Amino acid sequence: MRKRIYWLLPNHRSARQVMDDLLLARIEEGHIHFAAREGAEMEGLHPANILQTSDLVEAAQVGLGIGAALGGAAGVLAAYLLVDGSSRAAGVVMLMAGVGAALGTWSASMIGSSTPSRRLKRFEQAIESGEYLLMVDVPRTRVEAVEALLQARHPEGHSEGLEPHIPAFP
Repeated sequence: MRKRIYWLLPNHRSARQVMDDLLLARIEEGHIHFAAREGAEMEGLHPANILQTSDLVEAAQVGLGIGAALGGAAGVLAAYLLVDGSSRAAGVVMLMAGVGAALGTWSASMIGSSTPSRRLKRFEQAIESGEYLLMVDVPRTRVEAVEALLQARHPEGHSEGLEPHIPAFP
């Protein structure tokens, strides 16, 4: 289980030094993400991708549930109106629920990918003013050590707290 540490840094030079320090502290590059305003210099940094900067994962989960429920309801209606025999009716319901889940996940993820992350909303002003947001995912047992490292080596930055539950994929 990992926790996400948020840390704001004033400029690219500071962000690049933090990146190097985290790599030396044996944090894998895939667990280090930086967000900055559009067009900001990102050389030497691991930029956050769409999974960290949008609501894609949350939207897909909601779409899956709603799509499966609506597809299942449509399947029950179709089975009632069109199918004679209970063995085929169950298949129709399951097929429609699966199709609904797939369509719901797909359509909701398209919307979610274009929606800025609610988790990062509080950082919008700082990012637009030129600061760099560090998101580093560390095991629970290393949170205090990594925060102490950041505070000791980079007093120009400041902690913005923890995300207690990060999604498994982003």
